[in-house]
Amino acid sequence: MSLVVYLAALVFGMTSVLLFRRPRTAMRNPLTQSTCAAIVLGALVFVCAAPATLATVNELTGVPNFGAPLTYGMLSAYSCAVLVLLINWRGGSRERVRRMVLRTMAAYGLLVVAIVVLFALADADTERLTDLDTYYAGTPFMREMILLYLLGHTAAMLVMCAVCVKWGREVGGLLRAGLRLILLGALLDVVGFQLTKYTAVVARWSGHDLDFLSTTVAPPMASLAALLCSAGFALPRLLPPVVAHWRGLGDYRRLDPLWSLVKSVSTAPKPPASWWQLPQARLQWREVSIHDALLALAPYFDHRVRERVRDTALGAGRSPHEARLAAEAAMLADAARRAVAGEEPPETPGTYRLHATEVLGPSGLVELAQTLDRPPAASGGAVPSSRTGPMAEPEEPHVA
Repeated sequence: MSLVVYLAALVFGMTSVLLFRRPRTAMRNPLTQSTCAAIVLGALVFVCAAPATLATVNELTGVPNFGAPLTYGMLSAYSCAVLVLLINWRGGSRERVRRMVLRTMAAYGLLVVAIVVLFALADADTERLTDLDTYYAGTPFMREMILLYLLGHTAAMLVMCAVCVKWGREVGGLLRAGLRLILLGALLDVVGFQLTKYTAVVARWSGHDLDFLSTTVAPPMASLAALLCSAGFALPRLLPPVVAHWRGLGDYRRLDPLWSLVKSVSTAPKPPASWWQLPQARLQWREVSIHDALLALAPYFDHRVRERVRDTALGAGRSPHEARLAAEAAMLADAARRAVAGEEPPETPGTYRLHATEVLGPSGLVELAQTLDRPPAASGGAVPSSRTGPMAEPEEPHVA
């Protein structure tokens, strides 16, 4: 059982590591701080609740069941952190947020103190590593301590459920998806963990034995609930950059035909070769290098080539935009051939801006690269027969 709990704590804690991947930025963001604090405390609850940890803590302190107030106090701190996270997530004026956070921390701080005091007053000399809640359900002071930590956690989860339902009607997209995951996790916590604990404790009061609900059913339900909540908190924060890097990797690869054509004339400095470099950084470097190469090739643009291919594409029924892309691809391929062959620029140069340089981001370059990679029939015409000499290439804007 300890191994399963430790594994849940590890998975839970890794979410915090991902969110805290940029410490300097994260430390200035209250939302990131509170998210990481809630997830770390949740992971610590699992670590403290593992039977192996409880046995070690009891042995080191020399106090039977000392791990109980430690675990319950950590769970109360986690409940407080969840509420603080919700407060920061909701936002508002700085003073209002600060006031609500302080009130929440004060309330749960008193709860932790009460748990410790009640444990100190109780007679709990028999060590129980898995069934303490039901074993001491009728013991004075221990009974109150158990109910107190359960009520504190229940209050936090019910507030979270209410907030998620309310906010879910006001937002959309990833934020709504995250709220639904949090709501699912909170409901699972209430039903699968807390309700089973309450049922097992009340059963003991009435002379029945339903301890399996507390010892067998509740722990895995609590683990699953916490993982769902952490996923809900992290999803709106982690998924957008992940999607952005995935798209960046796709754009980086789609630029290959264009980069293969112009890389020989690019003078942009090469970045250090790092296999771990993020796709967005690789894409940014390739964009800069391609734009640098396009500037170098501009004097070699032959506008007669462009106009001829454009007219051919329009005559073939292509849209004006497709015809322009096909014409620019042909002109660029011709310019690259001239530059590599050391030929003189055309006698009638002119000022012309490629479509790829008129739009922000890599989309224009990607369009140009994909036009280069299409067969001549699809791109609206081949590169004209001005390609002559020993370095002539097939008469098409395709670059392998």
